[in-house]
Amino acid sequence: MADITVTHWGHACVRFERDGRRLVVDPGAFGDAAVLDDADAVLLTHEHPDHVDAPALVAALDRNPDLRVRGPQGALDVLTAAGAPADRLHAVVAGDEVEAAGFAVVVTGERHALIHPDVPVPHNVGYLVDGGALHPGDAFTEPPAGATVDLLLVPVAGPWMKLAEAVDYVRAVRPRVAAPIHDAILSDPGRALADRLVGGLGGAEYTRVDRDHPYTWARPA
Repeated sequence: MADITVTHWGHACVRFERDGRRLVVDPGAFGDAAVLDDADAVLLTHEHPDHVDAPALVAALDRNPDLRVRGPQGALDVLTAAGAPADRLHAVVAGDEVEAAGFAVVVTGERHALIHPDVPVPHNVGYLVDGGALHPGDAFTEPPAGATVDLLLVPVAGPWMKLAEAVDYVRAVRPRVAAPIHDAILSDPGRALADRLVGGLGGAEYTRVDRDHPYTWARPA
């Protein structure tokens, strides 16, 4: 099977590409909406605007009649309210196994991490892509039972977390490679600090996968 190119398009948005097909996870308002220009399928982890840019996604659905979006119902409700066609939106819950843009996807997780007791806690799912790459959304989402994570997309900044938790998450999941995401609120020195701590203490190979340095994931056999 062909290798997969993984690129970070800002904040929580990541694209998986293989054989000319492109799967986009969490194209939110803090990322680059151009990632949707040639997307074949979209996965959403939850409804917060830094993970779902509703106007950009509705425009992409208008442009591409073959584009489909999957996510928890709360995220789909945001798109429906923005004018997205309901028949192109598909709800998922933990335990679902779906195909998206030629990738096998297992849905895992349940709730967003707590931001503050006064802030509602939405549903949040993670996605295990092609049996080895995990995008957790806004939680330290556990992999599906029995899964071995080869590539972990690890959040490194947000109002719901601290860096020590990111380190412990990498240690708990034990991926071969960890790549930082969810970092739009950090300055460049803040990103460097996250790289030193999570990369130095997590115990996994650590690499950024931005568009200047795309990551070629040779999917384990």
